[in-house]
Amino acid sequence: MSGWAKKRFWKDTAVVETEQGFGIALDGRSVTTPAKTSLVMPTRAMAEAVAAEWDAQEDVIDPASMPVTRSANAAIDKVATQHGEVADMLAEYGGSDLLCYRATSPSELIARQAEGWDPLLVWAKDTFGADLETVSGVMFKAQDPEALARLSEQVHGFDNFQLAAFHDLVGISGSLIIGLAAVHDLHPIETLWQLSRIDEQWQEDQWGVDEEAAAEAAQKKHAFVHAYNFFKMTGN
Repeated sequence: MSGWAKKRFWKDTAVVETEQGFGIALDGRSVTTPAKTSLVMPTRAMAEAVAAEWDAQEDVIDPASMPVTRSANAAIDKVATQHGEVADMLAEYGGSDLLCYRATSPSELIARQAEGWDPLLVWAKDTFGADLETVSGVMFKAQDPEALARLSEQVHGFDNFQLAAFHDLVGISGSLIIGLAAVHDLHPIETLWQLSRIDEQWQEDQWGVDEEAAAEAAQKKHAFVHAYNFFKMTGN
């Protein structure tokens, strides 16, 4: 059966334990992903979150109201079929990480970036042995291949569900280091979100808040926090 029927057709939603993990049953029938693969998750906590989303549907099913289900589907249908490629793509962020490219002026922004981002780079060096260099301006600077290899090893160590979440943590923040800091709980996720937006916050402080940009930022923040919560549902 398809996991994306248009109207609610079931009464009972249940978590079902299987040999592979935890699935969802609607009136006893197993839910599948859009690609018709069994929707089986690694932890009961994740399955219960998915079950709650299905159970909350009323007359017409609204996929937009089911973020955990969407992330689980992505892990199974997309990441699982190309884990290495996805990991390589995310690891490449280390070569042009947001934290490494600093403003040339004004001095207040330079200081704000250094205060927020330097400790994250020190943490990456101390934790992973990855010493990334910073540069003033936007001209590309190649990083030490050994440092990048150590960061890549961390990314390739994630399972399919973790990598699905990590994809959004890195893609939304623009920083491999911030993504790693999130999954290692270096700081609260709200703090890491703010650290990813030092440049944008500076612009707002100077020119005021643009309503359209603020709405877009709110959506990104919601997705960023969801990705963190999804990663934690994997049990790590």
